[in-house]
Amino acid sequence: MLSWVFIFLIIAIIAGVLGFGGIASTAVGIAKIVFFIFLILFILSLIMHLIGRGRLP
Repeated sequence: MLSWVFIFLIIAIIAGVLGFGGIASTAVGIAKIVFFIFLILFILSLIMHLIGRGRLP
């Protein structure tokens, strides 16, 4: 999922350099959304791992 963020950021940079402002801003917006989803899932996974760790004998 984090690789998608980098792909969209590269698309945004290339589109921005070539002068396609609308496409660049859309790609940056998508990259931000995917990054925040990744961040939330990472934090939830970390919390679940720490909670589950205490249950081991």
